[in-house]
Amino acid sequence: MLRKAFAGRLLTAAIALAASGGALAELPPEPITVGKLPPPSPYRIYLSDIAIGHIVDGRLHVIDGDKLRYEGVIATGYAGQPILSADRREIYVATTYYSRLSHGTRTDVVDIHDAQTLTKTGEVELPPRHAQSLNYKGTIRPSADGRWLFVQYATPATSVGVIDLKTRKTVNEIATPGCWSILPAASVGGRFSTVCGDGTLLTVSLDDKGQVTTQKRSAKFFDADKDPIFIHAEQDRDTYRFVSFLGDVYTAKVGAEVASFEAPWSILTAADRKQGWRPGGYQVIAQHNASGRLYVTMHDKGMEGSHKTPAKEIWTIDLAAKKRIERTPGQNAISLVVSQGEGSKLFAYDGVKAAIAVFDANRKLTLAKRMEGVGETPTLMELH
Repeated sequence: MLRKAFAGRLLTAAIALAASGGALAELPPEPITVGKLPPPSPYRIYLSDIAIGHIVDGRLHVIDGDKLRYEGVIATGYAGQPILSADRREIYVATTYYSRLSHGTRTDVVDIHDAQTLTKTGEVELPPRHAQSLNYKGTIRPSADGRWLFVQYATPATSVGVIDLKTRKTVNEIATPGCWSILPAASVGGRFSTVCGDGTLLTVSLDDKGQVTTQKRSAKFFDADKDPIFIHAEQDRDTYRFVSFLGDVYTAKVGAEVASFEAPWSILTAADRKQGWRPGGYQVIAQHNASGRLYVTMHDKGMEGSHKTPAKEIWTIDLAAKKRIERTPGQNAISLVVSQGEGSKLFAYDGVKAAIAVFDANRKLTLAKRMEGVGETPTLMELH
């Protein structure tokens, strides 16, 4: 009966079409266009989202952090690790693709995108060992001079891949057993350090062909059994700062063939310790280099295993005085990033409500606005 009714309607339409002379008005073709991004500002946010619910299809969200407007997105594949180039003109994504989406033949590449248009412009093939981890800055880093791209590998044995950005080819794989995360030197393009589980830093120096000239370990600078450090570090030229699970600041200098250190110090008072205040989150610190201010995501009633807890407060630390100068409601922050220079803004990712909170950071840290409903499971922000 349904078939007969449908056939009847087709016949009726055909008769009407014949009666009108067989002519139907043509719709004009719809042009397809691609919008152009405005020039990047110091407040443009690149939000790395591993999208753990559909991890084969990660995202890099591009957001205007001044107007809090979504500008674009880059597909980052399976556990893609994005980073901007040293000159901020390109975006590199070390990632994995499988021939059958979640299994099959594995192909690892560094995808290269234009940072202005977000268009993919090329790729470099990698051995199938790129680290399939949550997004942390140290999993992929360019050298300060823009010559090399360093990529963290894990099988789970750890090593670092070296890409020559002039030739767009992988030129080396350097074994770094027991060490993780890449800390490039600012003063020497062919040099990086990596954090080792025994509490030392391993520093690797390269020649002009990307081959190892020296590979030297430092003295022990933290004790992973007593008080491990968060792997996220903030850089000021050759100086990197870390914060530990119990709230100590560790400072490493990586310009020489062997890393050196300053004595660690605590951001906590005796009263803070009694209340159980500890850092928590993923990108747990942000540093404004000119003012010497360090921002830390903090929670109270901390305990063993609470180191991923979103912030109840954001603490502002004066690095010169080595003391806290401000406490601000934390906005459930799990990640922080701050713009450099004048008119600085601190961006905090709310890991509970999937939002970005924006603070004016020139003097007193003041909440300015929020953008709700951003991302799924991001852990890292980078600014242009």
